[in-house]
Amino acid sequence: MPPLGASDPLPHHPRRVLVAGCSGAGKSTLAAALAGRLGIPYHELDALRHGAEWVPRAEFEADVAAFAATERWVTEWQGGSVRPLLLARADLVVWLDLPRWRVFSQLLRRTVHRRLHRTELWNGNVEPPLWTFVTDPEHVLRWAWSSYRRNRHRMRELLAGGAAPPVVRLRSRREIRRWLASI
Repeated sequence: MPPLGASDPLPHHPRRVLVAGCSGAGKSTLAAALAGRLGIPYHELDALRHGAEWVPRAEFEADVAAFAATERWVTEWQGGSVRPLLLARADLVVWLDLPRWRVFSQLLRRTVHRRLHRTELWNGNVEPPLWTFVTDPEHVLRWAWSSYRRNRHRMRELLAGGAAPPVVRLRSRREIRRWLASI
């Protein structure tokens, strides 16, 4: 089934929603706003995944399985090990398919702002020094750039597979705002 666009009506009232896209596309922002509009719980995967000092939390998969078993939630579609579980329970996927330049510029601004203000993210963690962009192959800026194509490929495979829940494909910030306002 082809994806729905920003102005297409949803086939049903969503209860379990995944927001997909690459790092920096705005998944968490949209997921939180959508949860508020729908009046259902939002579960931020990064907050569940990252423990102090960026150490992965041992309880991550169990925490995701626990909320995924409930009837109503919104979360991001990320975290390789939990993707299949989340997809199996989701009844709607919202794909933020923004141009690479847009994603990267959003992420660059966000990363610099968080680092300069030493914004606490999850469990006491803050963005690392900006120079680690050069030395850390998993720095969020490098990760977003290198994973952009993989994310698009994953979504195209999902759409081609035919067994996915309905997918809403949003290609710009304007479309995101318009779609969210229609919910």
